[in-house]
Amino acid sequence: MSNASQAWHVAMHINKGSAGAVVSVRHDGKKTVVNKIPLVSAQSSEREQVFIGLAADDAVIQMAASSQAIKHVDTFVAESYVPYAYPYFDGDTHWYSYDGDKESGEDRQACPTGGAPMLVVRNNGESAEVVKLICLGRGHHVVAFSAPTKTNAAIPKRAFVSNLLDGNIVVLGNDPADAEHYLQVIKIIDLCEPDREESGQHCTPNNAFPHGMAFSPLTGKIYSLNNGYASIVVVDPVSLEIDSRLQMKKSSNLLLSGDGRYLIGKGADRKSDPEHVMGRLSVVDVMSGNTETALDLPDIYPSTYRFNRDGSKLYVTTAATGKGAQRDNLKIDLLQVYDASALPELKLIKEVKVGLADCGRRPLAYTASNAGPDRLFIPNPTDGTLTVLDGATDEVVETIDIDEGNAKEITFSFWDGELFGS
Repeated sequence: MSNASQAWHVAMHINKGSAGAVVSVRHDGKKTVVNKIPLVSAQSSEREQVFIGLAADDAVIQMAASSQAIKHVDTFVAESYVPYAYPYFDGDTHWYSYDGDKESGEDRQACPTGGAPMLVVRNNGESAEVVKLICLGRGHHVVAFSAPTKTNAAIPKRAFVSNLLDGNIVVLGNDPADAEHYLQVIKIIDLCEPDREESGQHCTPNNAFPHGMAFSPLTGKIYSLNNGYASIVVVDPVSLEIDSRLQMKKSSNLLLSGDGRYLIGKGADRKSDPEHVMGRLSVVDVMSGNTETALDLPDIYPSTYRFNRDGSKLYVTTAATGKGAQRDNLKIDLLQVYDASALPELKLIKEVKVGLADCGRRPLAYTASNAGPDRLFIPNPTDGTLTVLDGATDEVVETIDIDEGNAKEITFSFWDGELFGS
C-alpha cells in the first residue's frame, strides 16, 4: 500500500429522491472521519433553499432562492435544491446550472417568465457572494468559457451556455472589466439542422439536444456536442458563427484532453441488442476533425470520465442504464483506467473493483497535491460507501461508509477549489 499520510477533504450531496443529505469526509494523515451534517425538513416551498457548498468548518452555505441571501448554517435542509457546478478558470467563480422541471425544462420560481437559470457565485474567501442569476433557455445547461490564448490574444472572455430543450447556445460576456457586456446576453446561436428534423424545416426548439461543450486553447474554438444530431458544432468565439460540424456518433458528452487537441466522447448503444448495452468511447482530433479512435465497451455504461492531473490516464466510472436483461448484464461495480499518454490511442490498462452504482450517474473526484500522492474518490451510491484510491497506482486505499445506501445519485461539492472532477 502506498503512503497514506496525505491529508484530504471531500464533501458530497447524497440524493435520495425527494430529499437528500450532505456528508463531509476528512483524512488528517492518520485517520478518516465522516461528518454527517444534521438534517432539517423544509419550512418553505420546494427549491427555496439552494445548496452552494460546505465551508472549511463544515458549515452549510445555502442561498434563499427568493431573496438570494447567503447564510452559513450548521444544518442541511433535506429538500434543498442542488444545482450542478461549473468552476471558472479563476477558481473563485462558480456557475450553477438549474435544470428546470423534468417535463417543461422551466423553473418558474426562479424565472417567472420562463426558462431555467444559471446562478453565478463568487467565493470571496469567507463566504459566497451572488453575482447574478440569469434566466436562460429550457432544460439542462452545460457551460464552456472562452479566453485569450497564447496564440490569439484577441479571443474575448465569454461564457457559452447550451439549453438542452431549446437546441441553442446563449453567449454571455464574461469579462468584469467590460461592464457593458458582463453577464449580458450577446447572442443566441441556433443549432437547428433542418435536414436532421422530421419536418425538414428550420425550427426552434429543435432536436439538437446539446449536451457537452469545451473550449480548446489550441485552436481557440468552442466545441459543442449536438447529442440529437450525432454531431459537434465548431464555434468561433470571436465572430460567434458556426465554422463547421464534425461527426460524433453514439456520444452523450464531451471531454477535452489537457493539450486541447482531442475531444473524447462517451455514450452507449441501447438499441442494437435487447440483452446487452454497448458502451462507446470516441476520440476526435480537433486539428483534422476526424474520429481517430472508437472503442466499444460490452456491458459497460460509461457514466462519467476525467483525466488525471498530467493527462496520462483517463478514468471512466460505470453505472446503470437500460432495462431488463440489458440492465442485468451490466457491470456496475468497476472503475476503468485507460492509458491516455499516446492519444488518440486509448488502451484499457486496469479495471478496479469498487462498489455498486445501480443508478444513472456516478461521478469521480480527485485531489492533486505535491505533498503526497493524489487521491481518487469513487462514490458507490447503491452501497452507501466511498472508495479512495492511490492516484499513482490506482490501488484501493480504503472504502468508507458514508450512508445507508440506495441513493439515486451522489455529487461532489467543488466549492473549496481543492477538489477536481465531475
